[in-house]
Amino acid sequence: MSAPQAVELYEEAAPARDEAVGAEAILRRLMGLDLPSEDGIPLETNWHRIQMNLLIDSVHHLWHDRQDYFVGGNMFIHFSAQQARNLDYRGPDFFVVKNTDGISNRDSWIVWEERGRYPDVIVELASQSTIATYLGLKKRLYEQTFRTPEYFCYDALARELFGWKLDNGSYVRLRPDARGRLRSRELGVRLGIWEGRFQRIPEIWLRFYTNDGQLVLTPNEAEARRAEAAEVELDRLRSLLAAHGITDVQK
Repeated sequence: MSAPQAVELYEEAAPARDEAVGAEAILRRLMGLDLPSEDGIPLETNWHRIQMNLLIDSVHHLWHDRQDYFVGGNMFIHFSAQQARNLDYRGPDFFVVKNTDGISNRDSWIVWEERGRYPDVIVELASQSTIATYLGLKKRLYEQTFRTPEYFCYDALARELFGWKLDNGSYVRLRPDARGRLRSRELGVRLGIWEGRFQRIPEIWLRFYTNDGQLVLTPNEAEARRAEAAEVELDRLRSLLAAHGITDVQK
């Protein structure tokens, strides 16, 4: 069965899904879906690839003690029969779904296999060629179809960050704080600009900040800071011992 046929079957069989036998039969039919997980088109630039992974890794470190979320990047979200028929696949640069199974591996996010769940947060990394789409077509899709509570769009060329929250069915523009950062209630952090070196590349990056202004690190950054702090403390102890005439200390 093709993907469009299977999704159309799912949508037309709503009454049957209310009955256990009907739901089980539909589930068996849908298991044979062959939906693509990528379009074969590479990310626009190396910056886009690194930036996307930076956001993903930051969430993993932020919620390192949780398993009830899924975070994805540059992967398709399959959500309707019409979309499947038209091969009109949508893959946000970054998205988070909360209160879901965060352990299962997924090649794409298939809404009807995820209890109808859509992303709670989406971030798009725009370029000169995509900014109009992200502020127009995709914004309407996330607002009117996905009903995603928060949508952010970063214009890398203009260094401008846009953000909206869903309020009574419509997106309302988020206002930046005094530091130019936008608050995400869904993630419990703020999004803002950070200039520095990441993966050896000095650039301007989009980062998460805690509400008290601390940078949300990636796991590798956190480990590097722990190692640096340990080395500083070791040097302090060596100096203290040397001040007491104890110099035979292994390094």
